[in-house]
Amino acid sequence: MSDPRDGRRRRRRRGPRLGRPFGWFLAAYGTSALGTWLAFGAFPLIAVQVLHAGPAEVAALSSAGAAVGAAVAVPLGPWVEFRRKRPVLIATDLVRCAALLTVPAAFALGALTFLQLLLVSVVVAAADLTFRAASGAWLKALLPAGHLLEANARLESTAWTTTITGPPLGGLAIGLLGPVATVVADAVSHLLSALGIRATGRREPAPGCREGGRPRAGDLLDGWRCVLADAGLRPLFFHTALFNGLVMAASPLLAVLMLGRLGFEPWEYGLAFAAPSVGGLLGSRLARPLVTRYGQHRVLAVSGFLRAPWSVGLAFVGPGTGGLLLVTGVEFGLVLCCGVFNPVCATYRLERTPAGHVTRALSAWSVTTKAATALLTAVWGVLGSLLGPRTAIALAGVLLLATPLLLPRRPAAPPAEPEPAATGT
Repeated sequence: MSDPRDGRRRRRRRGPRLGRPFGWFLAAYGTSALGTWLAFGAFPLIAVQVLHAGPAEVAALSSAGAAVGAAVAVPLGPWVEFRRKRPVLIATDLVRCAALLTVPAAFALGALTFLQLLLVSVVVAAADLTFRAASGAWLKALLPAGHLLEANARLESTAWTTTITGPPLGGLAIGLLGPVATVVADAVSHLLSALGIRATGRREPAPGCREGGRPRAGDLLDGWRCVLADAGLRPLFFHTALFNGLVMAASPLLAVLMLGRLGFEPWEYGLAFAAPSVGGLLGSRLARPLVTRYGQHRVLAVSGFLRAPWSVGLAFVGPGTGGLLLVTGVEFGLVLCCGVFNPVCATYRLERTPAGHVTRALSAWSVTTKAATALLTAVWGVLGSLLGPRTAIALAGVLLLATPLLLPRRPAAPPAEPEPAATGT
């Protein structure tokens, strides 16, 4: 006869059972993420190949769309906070689907313009941020606190899996059918995501709202107040904004260096960043066992520290196979540490955010990260022109070495839940 303890050990290794509603949500999330990666780079390609846009217009499409989308998402956070999250998730998926479908429709009619691409990128960016904020609040209400890390680890694992598979499949589809076809695939993925979230069948209680039934104007800043008032979230907030901004700021300069001066082929450049995604998948699988063994705060601090030194190595990339292996190795180490850090950070953030403030806090977090990334990318573009891309990459790597100083140094006291807001009918 088998020992019942063996079954318990196997269940602990697999993690807790998260239930059917989360299973549908995970499938919806994975489908949407795969569609996004299939269409990765489609808008710049359409702008260049179809609309004959120049470098300034392509840069504006990438940066202005995200920046304006983040600004649009600011008032949506408080609005979503006082509404059921599942209908919001479905609505944002349908909005993204409808906005993206206008691109192939206009292309087929010969009426596609650069302004339309820019507007669609703004709508999609705002819907993305709103979806992420609402999904965090919904996840916290859906699962017990002890299951949040496992859920975030599975979401992180799914994200890295789609990162590995999406761009190569998207590149093949673009080569065979053109970039507009991948936009259609992205739109369909959001439609399927909406159907998956609807299939969760999870009914929510009506959330509390301010007296009079409407959010106040002051709620626009409540997300930032909530984050900055918490001794555990405040340093992590500044750490993630600076770290993500510096990593992303160096990416365009690395592309210029590798594809220009060092003469790498586009497929080599893509391989150097696609292959290391396996590290993210591995890291996300390690997150829960590491937290179980060493504790949440220690894993958060150590993984946050270990992901800082890697990027400085990119300044030493050279031509040929050696340079390609260097970039792949550096990116693998960075992504592996991020794969551990991200789900632990997401869980820590949800646990410390009061239930009635999750959407606003996550919205403020995402908006700040997007704004910091846009600002630092612009600054590093200027530095790359003045100092050269290699020197600017090295400078970003050196500054990244200081980001662990912003991590929480010791476990913070449990957060105090605020008094519930007055409700109206």
